[in-house]
Amino acid sequence: MSWFSLTKEIAVDLGTANTIIIHNGKIVIDEPSIVALDSRTDKLIAVGDEARQMQGKEHEGIRTIRPLRKGVIADFKAAELMIRGLIKKASRRSNWFSPSLRMVVGIPSGSTEVEIRAVRDSSEHAGGRDVYMIYEPMAAALGIGLDVEAPEGNMVVDIGGGSSEIAVISLGGIVSNKSIQVAGDDLTEDIQEHMRRAHNMKVGERTAEMIKKKVGSALTELENPPEDYIVYGPNQMTAYPMEVPVSYQEISHCIEKTVSKIEMAVLGALEQTPPELYADIVHNGIYLAGGGALLRGLDKRLTDKIGIKFHIADDPLQAVARGTGVALKNIDRFSFLIR
Repeated sequence: MSWFSLTKEIAVDLGTANTIIIHNGKIVIDEPSIVALDSRTDKLIAVGDEARQMQGKEHEGIRTIRPLRKGVIADFKAAELMIRGLIKKASRRSNWFSPSLRMVVGIPSGSTEVEIRAVRDSSEHAGGRDVYMIYEPMAAALGIGLDVEAPEGNMVVDIGGGSSEIAVISLGGIVSNKSIQVAGDDLTEDIQEHMRRAHNMKVGERTAEMIKKKVGSALTELENPPEDYIVYGPNQMTAYPMEVPVSYQEISHCIEKTVSKIEMAVLGALEQTPPELYADIVHNGIYLAGGGALLRGLDKRLTDKIGIKFHIADDPLQAVARGTGVALKNIDRFSFLIR
């Protein structure tokens, strides 16, 4: 019965696009933040990867929902079912059972009291006995390996699925921050709109996401450009099948406005930064985390535009999750955790 314990500790990166759960320092869940529900009873049918496979292919008896939008909970009931379902998956994979959980959950730095309450309530209803929260840029800084309690300034830009979090961290706190609801989902929507307008082709969210991964770029000139990606889909007018090669330059142009908004948000956060910390940031550089950090050429574009070196975190997709895990191990030490 060593697997049974009254209290288990887990760290949760509750993301708009993906949710990651860490137990005993290991990532046990890294799956899409999506659920499939019975349309009539709202009973959970599938969660995570299984639900993602159903997206865009469901019949009238099934509906797929992404409970988080723009970094916050948009559907409270679906969020609770998703967290509960993913925790159940994690317990099966790790062979543990617990009637109560101690949880640390990452939240956007611009969260309102209402949004924080929604995350807390969903976590508690999913089995959380002690629920702590940590702002995502702080978690990202811990995950990158920065000394967040040092008397020096570090800037972290966390570009997720629903929001981009920009924060200057010093002495264990956030000195200045900028949270904008512009991120990976907006890039995906830009691509869907471009395919419709430029090629008269209708593409779903999953296809647009694949285009972004294969040929997404923040620059029109890359040193190691990817090959054109062939997209298959229906003609909007005739419904006949189409085959369209898409280049990285084409995608760079169509996502330009969204990338510019992120750029301006970084500049806005720098404007609010005290001079002493600004000097530290120029010396240390700025760290990019989140899935958006993987956009080709983004670090070079920001470095050239702002004049400060941008560093991409090691494994940026999991930086927030790893930092949340560090916070879980040091709950009594870190005063910046929200109880």
